[in-house]
Amino acid sequence: MEKDVDGCLDGAKTVPSASLGTEGTETQLDGFVGAHPDYNEEEEEQKYFRRKRLGVIKNVVAASLAGTLTYSVYLGLLQMQLILHYDETYREVKYSNIRLEDIDRKVLMGINVTPVAALLYTPILIRFFGTKWAMFLAVGVYALFVSSNYWERYYTLVPSAVAIGMVIVPLWASMGTYIMRMAQKYYEYINYKEEQEKERQRAPRDTCNTYIIVFQTIFYSCFHLSFVCAQMPMVFFLNNYLYQLNHTLFAVKHCGTLSHGTLPGFNKTVLQSLPRSVNLIIVESGLMATAFLAMLVVLVLCGAAYRPMEEIDMRSIGWGNIFQLPFKHMRDYRLRHLFPLFIYSGFEVLFVCTGFSLNYGVCALGLERLAYLLMAYGFSASVCSSLALCMLRLRRHIPLLAGAFIHAVLLVTLFCWAPEPRYLAQAPLLYSIAALWGTGSALNKTGISILLGMLYKKKERQDFIFTIYHWWQALAIFTVYLWSGLPMKAKLSIMLLTLVVAVGTYLWMERKVAWNVEVRLPRIPRPRHKTRGYRYLEDNSDETGSDGDGDKEDDDRHPTEATTEDELPKEDGQQLG
Repeated sequence: MEKDVDGCLDGAKTVPSASLGTEGTETQLDGFVGAHPDYNEEEEEQKYFRRKRLGVIKNVVAASLAGTLTYSVYLGLLQMQLILHYDETYREVKYSNIRLEDIDRKVLMGINVTPVAALLYTPILIRFFGTKWAMFLAVGVYALFVSSNYWERYYTLVPSAVAIGMVIVPLWASMGTYIMRMAQKYYEYINYKEEQEKERQRAPRDTCNTYIIVFQTIFYSCFHLSFVCAQMPMVFFLNNYLYQLNHTLFAVKHCGTLSHGTLPGFNKTVLQSLPRSVNLIIVESGLMATAFLAMLVVLVLCGAAYRPMEEIDMRSIGWGNIFQLPFKHMRDYRLRHLFPLFIYSGFEVLFVCTGFSLNYGVCALGLERLAYLLMAYGFSASVCSSLALCMLRLRRHIPLLAGAFIHAVLLVTLFCWAPEPRYLAQAPLLYSIAALWGTGSALNKTGISILLGMLYKKKERQDFIFTIYHWWQALAIFTVYLWSGLPMKAKLSIMLLTLVVAVGTYLWMERKVAWNVEVRLPRIPRPRHKTRGYRYLEDNSDETGSDGDGDKEDDDRHPTEATTEDELPKEDGQQLG
């Protein structure tokens, strides 16, 4: 009996020691996996979103740099090759057995005609590959175009030119969408506390516009430098082989508004000595390295525009719907009123590179000054793109109207002016006109992209909207290619008429928006997830539009964006568009 008592006592003595051991273990475990005593959750959250914002800025700068490098390589190589192939001595000595002039015409046709069909496949391409990878694919095709010039034959130059034409619209549509999406992401990371309370209190209307203006300004300030960088092959290489203006312009009788076609009377021989093949290969290798650098910038430095589940949602609305939605978006009166502005935007950028630079600049100053004329345009456009920042304080139509006014004055001036051939004293006036044209182009291009970003914040619509914009631009460039044989007065009259119509329709659109005229936009179908394979998280999925503040802002701004009963979402008849 005593043993039992002692055993009970021993058992009673061991219980406190066991509980103390358990508490000690829990204390050690809490000290190992628990929160650090110096941990500040709010400070760490701020650091996290600060890194996110820096990542967005890095993406914008990288995309802008990639676009600048890509377009500068494309313009520089095309300009150099067209000048070389124009010289009949170069053609006869280098390629007497092939018809380079005919090949050049087919190359230009492939570049200018192929984008006409881009509206059919651009949204499908962007949604299939994703915004970043569509950019990467397009930049890779531009690099392919550079590589085809190592062996100048019909079966290398023409197919690569057709490929360039196919990706022109996808490249700029994906870049416009990418910059727009970065602005929305930056807004989300700046206002992450408000985003966490979105269900209780909606963010102020149009608060994302500030970042749209700033990021589009950064992009176009970098992009317009491509016109400067594109002249490097000509300044440092080709100008050493060119005849002076007294030789190349000997038979030219009329310039400017009195000229017909593309500089009639220009000498068929422009090279006083032929460049060695080794030197050409070195220049083309430098351009090829730049094209590869642009590809690496997109691949390594540009982050994804959307999260993986958002990409899945954007594809799963059905490829048939993706094909139809660009055409359905054209029912929106805002876009229809902007079509003339899109067309003029295509007219003016190609006119300054061809009509003005050749029939005015080269005709008066010689081919050796062509590079400096386009550099004046590029520098002015790059610097004056920052003028779009005035949208932060002024109304959004002011930069667009200012750019249109500058171009209207210049068009009237060019219509009435015919510079004297081979007269260098006109150089200051020509450089001034080029710089002023760059100012108008900067306000035009930057203002249109900002305007589209303000009107269409819903992320499911952005690729369709920018596709439509750049497709109309491509149609305008194709038209300029077709009218190359017209008299200069006819070209200037068409441009001035288009500009007047564009300004009138734009102002009418702004008036209708101010009157809250209802907008007819197609409904974006809800994602349809497949059940085979892994099961998608259907209840708490990251569905398209789940975190886009632009969706709600669009709904607030235009409460009736659909006009027919079949366009309304079945789940929520009040949330239109």
